[in-house]
Amino acid sequence: MPGWGDIYSLMKFARRPQLVVSTVFVAAMFLNIMDSTVVNVALPVLSRHFAVPIASVGGMVTAYLVALAVAMPASGWVGDRFGARITLIVSIGLFTLASALCGAATSLSELVVFRAVQGIGGGALIPVGQAMITRAFPPADRIRMNRILIVPTLMAPALGPVISGLLVDSLSWRWIFYINLPVGLAAMVVGGLFLPRGSEHPPGRFDTPGFLLAATGLPLLMYALSAGATSGWGSPRVLATGLAGLLLLAAFAAIERRAGSPMLSLRILGDRLFRVTTLQICFAGGGFIGVLFLVPLLLQNGLGFSAVHSGLSTFTEAFGGMTGVQVTSRLYKRIGPRRLIIAGMCGTVAAIGSMSAAGAANAFWLIPLLMFFTGFSFGFALAPSQSANMATVSAAATGQASTLLNTARQVAGAAGVALLATVLGATRAGPADPGGYRLAFAGAAGVMAIGALIACFVRDSDAAATMVADSRDRPGDDDPAAASLRVPSVSEAA
Repeated sequence: MPGWGDIYSLMKFARRPQLVVSTVFVAAMFLNIMDSTVVNVALPVLSRHFAVPIASVGGMVTAYLVALAVAMPASGWVGDRFGARITLIVSIGLFTLASALCGAATSLSELVVFRAVQGIGGGALIPVGQAMITRAFPPADRIRMNRILIVPTLMAPALGPVISGLLVDSLSWRWIFYINLPVGLAAMVVGGLFLPRGSEHPPGRFDTPGFLLAATGLPLLMYALSAGATSGWGSPRVLATGLAGLLLLAAFAAIERRAGSPMLSLRILGDRLFRVTTLQICFAGGGFIGVLFLVPLLLQNGLGFSAVHSGLSTFTEAFGGMTGVQVTSRLYKRIGPRRLIIAGMCGTVAAIGSMSAAGAANAFWLIPLLMFFTGFSFGFALAPSQSANMATVSAAATGQASTLLNTARQVAGAAGVALLATVLGATRAGPADPGGYRLAFAGAAGVMAIGALIACFVRDSDAAATMVADSRDRPGDDDPAAASLRVPSVSEAA
């Protein structure tokens, strides 16, 4: 039975909305990101279990990506219409329920359907949660916020392959889905009890034409990006879906610019700081996700290392990333985002480019070392970029901005993997000829170099609101009388 000390601790927790939102969102974000990496590792086992080719099992990955792409563009409107709190809890609940159904699936067709349901929950989860946590932290506290957000971004992709290998080998493939249940249920309970209310921002009427165009164009483009490297970019199916997706998204952009109440307000891209940092984040994310895809292939297919060894070799990026965030967050207020982002991106170029020197004789120590520095540099650049990203976006537009950012990141990640997979396929990279891997690493470094170039256009003056002393350093925050005399920040005035 809980004592008075436990009750007092819960009361203190409930009175700290930033801590509550961070706890729920980090748990949900960790689930969503790790789920993809866990499933990818288990595909060969699923292929043997259902006695189907590996390409058929890949349908569950495609179903998840398509459903994610359908749900994500509408998530900003749904969160603003029904409130971010209820939308986030329902999204976590849908994702958790679908995880249980995936684990209990008796056929591949059931698994594909349940993965699609999981994608719908995941598509709304990240944009709505990020909008909620951005509103909870004023601009001056954003760099502190990103120390929290970087944890699932870096840890989940690193932990996924290791956890998947252990579960599949020790228990069953079903546990790669069941493992989501305790975390998802705990996040729902904490969210239902403690998440703050009052985050509604009336969005206007639902934009049905915009939704239909985005909900068809984006999945078609995502499918083309995921299938192009394996089926060939010249195949009729890839060409048809890719071109159709691009045309539908072009029509979507034209309609949204004229719509009175657009589902996804592209006018936010008129904000210079948001536009530049979003583009930089997309190139950084595309290159980083591509490297996480490329390194295990080099170690396992190219050099013959085991899956466990491969997972442990890439795990060092998480430690590097968290170290980089701690360093850059302490420099941010004095230096500003521009130089920190450029320095971090240049570091990723050097580290990823150096991976082309890895071979059978040195990969066992060189890859973990370079992955550490890749993670360090990526975290060093990402934290200031994300902190500055929405510095000049109003609270009412945060839901739309978060949806736009996360949709673009999703496409960028798929494009990064597609680019490197195409290079490997075109060069027929393998144990006999590792030259393709070297070229792919050069391509990934090139993507990061473009991100570094884009960062040169960031203006520190635009992000000034995020560079002032945070709320913990301002006198009077704990004293109601003194707080009433303090001049509110820009975000508080909004």
